[in-house]
Amino acid sequence: MQPKHLKPVSPLWKRYRRLLILTGCLLICLGGIWSVHTHRAVSAQKVTSPATPAPVTTTQIRHQQRQVKAELKRYLHQQTADGTTSISFYNLGALPKSAAAKDHLTKTFYQPGQLAVSAHAHTAEVSASTYKLYIAAYLFTVHRQTHTAWTPTDQAGFENMILHSANDFSEATLAQSGLSALNQFIHSEHWTTPVFISGEAAQTTAASLTLVLRQLATQRAPFDHAADQQWLLKLMRHQDYRTGIPAGAQTAQRGTTVADKVGWFADTNNDAGIVTLPNG
Repeated sequence: MQPKHLKPVSPLWKRYRRLLILTGCLLICLGGIWSVHTHRAVSAQKVTSPATPAPVTTTQIRHQQRQVKAELKRYLHQQTADGTTSISFYNLGALPKSAAAKDHLTKTFYQPGQLAVSAHAHTAEVSASTYKLYIAAYLFTVHRQTHTAWTPTDQAGFENMILHSANDFSEATLAQSGLSALNQFIHSEHWTTPVFISGEAAQTTAASLTLVLRQLATQRAPFDHAADQQWLLKLMRHQDYRTGIPAGAQTAQRGTTVADKVGWFADTNNDAGIVTLPNG
């Protein structure tokens, strides 16, 4: 809601406010750790007559960003007030060559990280199957460094791990490589460690999963090999369990795509995903 003492700086306020509605729809469907990005196109209007609003200035955009971010913070703290939920939200900005990227106002408003908010994001929680994102990153690195190709068996196991969240392949990888090696790799990427502790459930943080997804979305190491990155994203977009972030995103706006990895264990319900609106 817009503060009563502030007037909208332009008709674009209504469009900015839609981000709050979209994000609210995404957040309300979750009960665990997650991270997403979102963006929405808005168009600047040229002054053609006295009745036409003046072009939006950088100062006005920054003001609107602060208002939106304040609303997001309030919402996240409401959702995490009982201490059972961790949330991390990061906006990645417009995809290259997308409609959103071609609009100067949109690119300015949705600059990467300008709307990032979190609540309890650095609190370690049971990761459940979201740890398989770390397994994927580790295996991509090993295959690249050793110049080894994927065997048909390993490729099938990897795909089942992401598509159906099957445990056999990930557990075999942990047993073969060792918990220490996985933790050392995760630490080298500056993600939260330890994830794997002998005799205990794997753990992670919402902030750490956000970093993983940011690197995946922007094709940065360990996801800098284009074929690997696109393979994993495709699997995540088609994974079986669509009642978390994907359901919320579709309810908010049809045509939205979600690449996510869920994780359930006992009463833990996690979802970490990359959300892209139709305009990019």
